[in-house]
Amino acid sequence: MKVGTIKCNTNQKESVRNRKISQFTAEQIAMAKVYAAHTPPDDLDPRIEALVNDLIGRVADKWTMLILEVLAENGELRFTRLSELVEGISQKMLTQTLRQMERDGLLTRTVHPVVPPRVEYKLTQLGLSLGAAFCGVWVWAAENLKQVEKARRRFDEKAQPIEDHIGQRAKS
Repeated sequence: MKVGTIKCNTNQKESVRNRKISQFTAEQIAMAKVYAAHTPPDDLDPRIEALVNDLIGRVADKWTMLILEVLAENGELRFTRLSELVEGISQKMLTQTLRQMERDGLLTRTVHPVVPPRVEYKLTQLGLSLGAAFCGVWVWAAENLKQVEKARRRFDEKAQPIEDHIGQRAKS
């Protein structure tokens, strides 16, 4: 059962092909909320901290997030199809990102022994669970959008008189 239309489209614009909106099951949303509710212990293993920092750096890379999303939506895909669905990515960047994701255990690469070679990529359970963990950000955004917009308006209203004053001083 699919619930809501929580979009996990990180930096990519809607394409003219009317890409389907990412939706998450109630189970995926619940898992994202569970991840978000956990507080790391004070005596955190330094290896875990290093892994988190490494993964945040990688997942903050828009290409990794877009590839995670495309593979989650479409299942196993060939390299060419991935490059079509991940709008704007170069062949070199797609290759580098896929290799790093494979190294991290987020996806599997299957080479079929045919001519020409057919290579397909599919998310592993690890990759799917990472996507679910980061979708907690989307759940949070959906639940807090109005509060963030209100805070930004208040900030911008306070900042505007200061910017006007600075602009007037610069002219004189």
